[in-house]
Amino acid sequence: MSYQNPHTPPRKSATFDDYTLAEIRRAAATGIYDIRGAGTKRKVPHFDDLLFLGASMSRYPLEGYRERCDTSVVLGSRFAKKPIHLKTPITIAGMSFGALSGPAKEALGRGATIAGTSTTTGDGGMTDEERGHSQTLVYQYLPSRYGMNPKDLRRADAIEVVIGQGAKPGGGGMLLGQKISDRVANMRNLPKGIDQRSACRHPDWTGPDDLEIKIGELREITDWEKPIYIKIGGARPYYDTALAVKAGADVVVLDGMQGGTAATQDVFIEHVGMPTLACIRPAVQALQDLGMHRKVQLIVSGGIRSGADVAKALALGADAVAIGTAALVAIGDNDPHWESEYQKLGTTAGAYDDWHEGKDPAGITTQDPELMSRLDPVVAGRRLANYLKVMTLEAQTIARACGHNHVHNLEPEDLVALTIEAAAMARVPLAGTNWVPGTTPF
Repeated sequence: MSYQNPHTPPRKSATFDDYTLAEIRRAAATGIYDIRGAGTKRKVPHFDDLLFLGASMSRYPLEGYRERCDTSVVLGSRFAKKPIHLKTPITIAGMSFGALSGPAKEALGRGATIAGTSTTTGDGGMTDEERGHSQTLVYQYLPSRYGMNPKDLRRADAIEVVIGQGAKPGGGGMLLGQKISDRVANMRNLPKGIDQRSACRHPDWTGPDDLEIKIGELREITDWEKPIYIKIGGARPYYDTALAVKAGADVVVLDGMQGGTAATQDVFIEHVGMPTLACIRPAVQALQDLGMHRKVQLIVSGGIRSGADVAKALALGADAVAIGTAALVAIGDNDPHWESEYQKLGTTAGAYDDWHEGKDPAGITTQDPELMSRLDPVVAGRRLANYLKVMTLEAQTIARACGHNHVHNLEPEDLVALTIEAAAMARVPLAGTNWVPGTTPF
């Protein structure tokens, strides 16, 4: 006869936790994999695991009200006749019309323009509203070629050739039929209401040699005026960055696994790619080895939330950052104002990630006319501009505290790490020691 201590509570498995068990049951019941957006939800080493060493005796801080600390950045100065000049190193990442509503895309353009920075089209083509309200607009050139045409290439201020995305390196995007309205279908040359899945690789080239030819074609179409960006997912950042430079890129955009996505398989989001923190230093090392650091600019994206994150990315060697999910939150995504409606959808504000279903109560990730009308692009644009202003001031404040008169003068020596993992990924010392795991003896 077995004996069980009545005071010992039942013990659940750490491997088969409640979420895992629920996913097994859902898969068994439906026979389909889970699709969602919003990026990875697992905890991985991130910018919070780094701290700045402010100036005191060995370094001299800048006086905030008397000494200038510049935040401007120039992107695309390698080959382009008309490189991009921005007031802040914070840009808006590519998010497509189709995944986002028309008012949301307009709001992003308005906010970026007020802040003196750029926004990006995303998959699905360029809308007139977005072009009209974006002082600086980057046109994404994706494997799907949706909406791609020479006219819009010339209307853009830069072209971003998308090779990979941090949330799904090696995989293509999805747009379910309920979000393919008449306008979206027309822009993408697709049947209305039918699910579509973007290709995972470009149809007309298979490697860096072909990419070099493609970059040459894009330069000829645009009379060598537009900077050419290459966007890579955070998987093999050293080699991918080096190959992008060799192919002729003006700018490399590096997207880590904390980057959001409108919709893809959960297994991609949680199990493919590397944390943003682990990607930056290998990419910078590639640029340095080629003698191209600061000559080819590096934009880092994937989980950027605050001016501290911006400053840390710049200190590790980036020239600028891009935000996506944070920008959507700034204009109203997952706002508690709509909590009762989120609950009707079986979720809650702050956790809503079924962007692909087109039922977003905030009117941002939908093509439903009634829901879209809830978002005022003028008000939302001002909110985004406020957020960008605060982030810029925060990064500037940190640079001053570290004794630098430009945010680009932040350096790895300004940083320490709180964990061994973060120290190894960022290649900065563990706090309180001179130890950089993997590079120096303890």
